[in-house]
Amino acid sequence: MQTPRRLFDCLEWQLDNNPLPDMLAAKEGGQWKKYSTAMVKDLVDQLSAGLIAMGIGPGDRTPEGRDKIAVISKNRPEWVILDLAVQQIGAVLTPIYPTISINELEFVLSDAAVKMVFVNDEELFLKVNSLRGKLPSLQSIFTFEHVVNARHWKEVLQEANDASKASLPALRDAVDAEDIVTIIYTSGTTGVPKGVMLSHRNILSNTLAAKPHFPPGDNMRALSFLPLNHIFERVVTYLYAFKGTAIYYSESLETIGDNLKEVKPHLFTTVPRLLEKVYDKIMAKGNELTGLKRKLFFWAHSLAEKFEINQSLPLGYRIQLALANKIIFKKWREALGGNVKCIATGGAACQVRLIRIFTAAKLVVMEGYGLTETSPVISVNRYQESGRAFGTVGPLIEDVEVKIEEDGEILCKGPNIMMGYYKRPDLTAEVMKGEWFCTGDIGTFSKDGFLKITDRKKELFKTSGGKYVAPLPIESKLKESPFIEQLMVVGAERKFVGALIVPAFPALLEWAHKKGIQETDPEKLIRLDAVKDLYRELVESFNKFFNQVEQVKRFELLAKEWSVDTGEMTPKLSVKRKLILEKYKDAVERIYQE
Repeated sequence: MQTPRRLFDCLEWQLDNNPLPDMLAAKEGGQWKKYSTAMVKDLVDQLSAGLIAMGIGPGDRTPEGRDKIAVISKNRPEWVILDLAVQQIGAVLTPIYPTISINELEFVLSDAAVKMVFVNDEELFLKVNSLRGKLPSLQSIFTFEHVVNARHWKEVLQEANDASKASLPALRDAVDAEDIVTIIYTSGTTGVPKGVMLSHRNILSNTLAAKPHFPPGDNMRALSFLPLNHIFERVVTYLYAFKGTAIYYSESLETIGDNLKEVKPHLFTTVPRLLEKVYDKIMAKGNELTGLKRKLFFWAHSLAEKFEINQSLPLGYRIQLALANKIIFKKWREALGGNVKCIATGGAACQVRLIRIFTAAKLVVMEGYGLTETSPVISVNRYQESGRAFGTVGPLIEDVEVKIEEDGEILCKGPNIMMGYYKRPDLTAEVMKGEWFCTGDIGTFSKDGFLKITDRKKELFKTSGGKYVAPLPIESKLKESPFIEQLMVVGAERKFVGALIVPAFPALLEWAHKKGIQETDPEKLIRLDAVKDLYRELVESFNKFFNQVEQVKRFELLAKEWSVDTGEMTPKLSVKRKLILEKYKDAVERIYQE
């Protein structure tokens, strides 16, 4: 086929170039069910015809006039089949996080005037159904799992008739590259959600520009577990489709370890928080070892901490590292299935130390940068070593331009910049300077053209002494400690910098046990003087990396981990700073008590 113009062209492309027996795969009844490229194409066409028969279509072809379909589900083949089916008929998919609060859910479904919702299971069906009386536009709810008294998604397939099948080719041909394809509501860390409008051209230009920087090769497998609602995983899905890479969906975040061993993927995407958890598990296993095995583990680990990229390393070091890879790091790779060529990470800053250690262990980590509004990739570290640099988010991708403003803010221009915020030209005007999108991030370029993110513009704060502090580098550094699970720097309009610290309780409990401390209740443990002294020494040991103004002078330990469920984290596992400041205001006040 010619150069693809729309996202759903990936189906024709794959059929023509590299049809797969397992384009999509997921566990059903404990077994992997595989959908071939031909099966996916048939299901997509059948679902498109069913939706047409039910009156869904492009309307007057304006963003407001097109019919909206929402999907609230975990990752599964049906998610992608629905996405492509909605695209083909010129309607608009609005993906929603399953963890969304009921108030935000009502806002999104109402704001987008959603006509149909596809949900994963009974729990989500009941959540949407409870709002039915408040949503005049909502016509029907379908479920992917079988749910009592709910309509199953396959009923839409059965709605297809000769007339709707006959009308599909014309509707498909009428879809243009500039047409809106999706509205993604960003929960962000403040205010009501904003609907980011993205066109086929926005997302497709980004997909095709990022594709050459992934590992070469046919018939690879990817494991997918980052939410498809997030533009990062969705773009990577289209990239896999245009690459001919099979996608296997993890059952849940809890089963990733088992699924990695079953699928033996060549690549997967993640966020730094999950990569940190993988590393913590490896280190916990290392700490359980004794004698020579323990010595070898930590010898290999200390070698990895000294690894440098794109440099000629001393022969002695290279020989030792090759040995470490053979006897220690080989086991790390086997824990990830044994085939991993690369791990792509984004969504937040990843600790440089982690990337360094994984790279030494022959696990390529491709850290990238972007926002929903930029479809999303602005820059990415390449699979090829010359295109990677520690502590950066890589070189820009093709057709994307960046300029750094006087205040350090990153501005971006290119075919990937969103159409605007849905029904909010006022908010769109706030973030656009002509063709340039204001990212709200602060950054610089290295002399080699690698982009470096130094902080979020909104997260910079001033102490009462008038000094600016960037919290991100301080937080990243302190989180290198095995005793710190989560941390947030505070100090806006205060005399000095403080921190809220959630300890890594497994490591802390092990330390306490060795010290003869019997207490295991987190609430009581963090109040012990010995524990406070441990963290005081720890913070002090990191303060040497920062100038006087940035040093953490006092802190408070917290007993409960922050999560999406308890509201302190966004679905992509970024910290909601305002909410945490409000929720733990008493702890913050204790930091600043005389």
